[in-house]
Amino acid sequence: MSYAIITVGGKQHRVREGERLLVDHLKLDEGKTFTPRVLLVGGDGKTELSPSTTVTARVVAHVLGDKVRIGKYRKRTGYRRHNGYRSRLTQIEIEAIGTGAKKAAAAPKKEAAPPKTEAAAPKPEAPAAEAPARTAHPPKGYEEMSIAEIKEHVAGWRRPNIEAALEFEQANANRKGAIAALEGALKEKD
Repeated sequence: MSYAIITVGGKQHRVREGERLLVDHLKLDEGKTFTPRVLLVGGDGKTELSPSTTVTARVVAHVLGDKVRIGKYRKRTGYRRHNGYRSRLTQIEIEAIGTGAKKAAAAPKKEAAPPKTEAAAPKPEAPAAEAPARTAHPPKGYEEMSIAEIKEHVAGWRRPNIEAALEFEQANANRKGAIAALEGALKEKD
């Protein structure tokens, strides 16, 4: 990838390999390397949000920024004050953007998976007599529905679906408006 967007000291910077930039003062010694948080990696017409790629940066020097002059003046009183300051900055150099870090991170995950054995084989199905009866589920996409949408669509649902939706509401969401709409629809079905 040819560039990355990183965040250092609460500010975002677009960086490339070998680039030097000034950032707010970091509490690291000169010559130390660190890995800033990567927000985006892009280049070659491809971009990746929240990537697993790492960026390595090295602290080059601690420097002072340009002097900022501040002057206060009030007319006809003789009041004049002058002040100034220089920001403490850190110069960093981007050493690498994701060189091998992605492959190295992916390799241990594959090795960590236990090998398949007969002990890990799926359990045989329970006999038909022990299998529970077919249960109704709330209508598709019910969890994301608002109360207004539930009130609008509940009239077209079958009774088992309404009962399952009511059970879901009482167990999980517990929205009073949805519970009232579902109980009203059940009374109408009776």
